[in-house]
Amino acid sequence: MIKVHHLNNSRSQRILWLLEELKLDYEIVHYKRDAVTRLAPPELKAIHPLGKSPVITDGKLTVAESGAIVEYLIRTHGKGRMAPDAKSEDFVSYLHWMHFAEGSAMLPLLLGLYVGFLGEAGAPLRPRIDSEIANHLGYMEREIGNKEFFVGKELTGADIQLSFVLEAAAARGGLKSYPNLTRYVASMQARPAYKRGLERGGPYELGR
Repeated sequence: MIKVHHLNNSRSQRILWLLEELKLDYEIVHYKRDAVTRLAPPELKAIHPLGKSPVITDGKLTVAESGAIVEYLIRTHGKGRMAPDAKSEDFVSYLHWMHFAEGSAMLPLLLGLYVGFLGEAGAPLRPRIDSEIANHLGYMEREIGNKEFFVGKELTGADIQLSFVLEAAAARGGLKSYPNLTRYVASMQARPAYKRGLERGGPYELGR
């Protein structure tokens, strides 16, 4: 049985979504952020030394990091679903978006969040951070265009990975100037599997 160590308002919500899309059986172990610090509880360190979520266990195997979990689940349990064929033209694009999500797009969003805690002291950094956020969101806006998915004609792990980036941006009003991304996020959130993941995972309110 796959077990998801699930932290509220975190990246682990997209793992629940993926599991629902793959129609896999799984168990959830719930963890709550500290109400003051918003950090994960220390109990997560007993599962993985980093003490972060998501983490899954599948039998004796423990897998951390969102991208690694997505790839592991698709390769191990996907039965050819949720990823293009490794020999296809779409595969390189798939790899790009899988790594772009956390490798490039999330960094300025996180910097914007942390610098915001500094108040006026962080003001000198805001122009550069905002520029990078706009650079990444603008790129995604152009690439998605009027397409349904980022890669090919079916949902892939890349869409799962990118979802948290866009929801994090939307939580702070950052998608108002990006109609294609706004449409895309709404279409992902309307998927039955996405909704089932929310029902099982509990409240999901980024930015709070």
